[in-house]
Amino acid sequence: MQASRIRRRLAGAATVAALVGAGALATAPTAAAKANLIAVDKVSLDAPGLRVDVTYSCDPGMNHQLVANAEQLTSSKLAARGAGTLKVDKLVCDYADHTAQVHLRAAAEGFAKGDTVKVTVFYFDDDGFRYADREVTATL
Repeated sequence: MQASRIRRRLAGAATVAALVGAGALATAPTAAAKANLIAVDKVSLDAPGLRVDVTYSCDPGMNHQLVANAEQLTSSKLAARGAGTLKVDKLVCDYADHTAQVHLRAAAEGFAKGDTVKVTVFYFDDDGFRYADREVTATL
C-alpha cells in the first residue's frame, strides 16, 4: 500500500511538471529571427545612373552593407556598369521588412532609356562574404 501511494505522488508530480513545461512553451514568444532577405522591387533610370528600390530585412546586430551592381546587357558600344551601397548606419535591422532606394553611379558610360540591365543586390559583411543575392533583369 505504501509503494502505490508513493508511485501515485511521483506520477502526479511528473504530470504537473510536464503541464508546467508545456504551458511555458505555449506562452513563450515565437522566435523572431529570420534569414536576411532582399527583394528587388523596381529598377529605374536615374541618369546617368540607376535607382533600385528594394525591400530588405535583417537581424539586429548584423554589421553589413546592402550592395547593388548593374550591368548593361544590350549595347553596341562599351557596356555601362554601375554600383551603389547602403552603409550599415542606413539599414534598419529589426527583423521587419523595410524599403530603401539604392542609387547606382555609372562608371564611364551612363545608362540610357531602352537599355536592358542586369541588377544584382546582396549583403556584404565585414569579413568579405556576400550573401542573399537577388538578381533581376529590367528594361529601362
